[in-house]
Amino acid sequence: MSTNNIPSSVDYQINKSSSKGITIGIMIAIGVTAFFAGMYVTNVNSNYISQEELDEAISKLELKMLQDRLDKNQPMNPVKISSDNDPVIGSHDATITIIEFSDFQCPFCARFHIQTLPIIMDEYINEGKVKLVFRDFPIQSIHPNAVPASVAAECANEQEKFKEMHDMLFERQNEWNNQETSGAMELFNQYAREMELKQEQFESCLTSAKYVEEIKKDLNDGRTYGITGTPGFFIGNDEIGFIELKGAQPFESFKKVIDSQLKN
Repeated sequence: MSTNNIPSSVDYQINKSSSKGITIGIMIAIGVTAFFAGMYVTNVNSNYISQEELDEAISKLELKMLQDRLDKNQPMNPVKISSDNDPVIGSHDATITIIEFSDFQCPFCARFHIQTLPIIMDEYINEGKVKLVFRDFPIQSIHPNAVPASVAAECANEQEKFKEMHDMLFERQNEWNNQETSGAMELFNQYAREMELKQEQFESCLTSAKYVEEIKKDLNDGRTYGITGTPGFFIGNDEIGFIELKGAQPFESFKKVIDSQLKN
């Protein structure tokens, strides 16, 4: 991707509803050239139905390959992955960690969090065996509201409500997905009110874009680990290393890896 015409910073002018008649200016002071440099994201998880069918086929194939490896006790080539200091769902003392690189505006990420994560929660996370670390990988070229959504989740995390905001952003993705940034921001504020967050603190955090550098770090780390599309997962711990799963895999894929690791 050429970055010759991209400025070194981006001004987000967030227009409140006409009834309020207020304009909030957000300056996200990031080096956009560095942020997007080399961002040719090969993301099979697009919005096209044909790609969804392809994703399903790939998931089935990867599950079969995963099962074959586990059955034959073949090495899984574990790697070292950092969870950084990102939000955690579950017990910090859990034996196994799922590190997810995700995009709040990605429909396949929403599918995982609505369909698959609740089963993982019931079987492993709520039992204290597994925790999920959420790391941001916003694909801004096709998801312009992904970064503001990530900021909203981080701001909710300040008030220990990350999981609640995380769930709401995915469950209501269709509400804010196609909005202008101004409309999406208004909805994020609405979600915060529904969750009874301290509204002044949340709005100040959201409009200051204070977590953009943290989100940028997650994105760069994800690239380093070979993430090319969302969602992307690494399962394991520092002692045994991490196994990678790509895409919105079915629960069975996670179960195969987690059960094999818990036995060790």
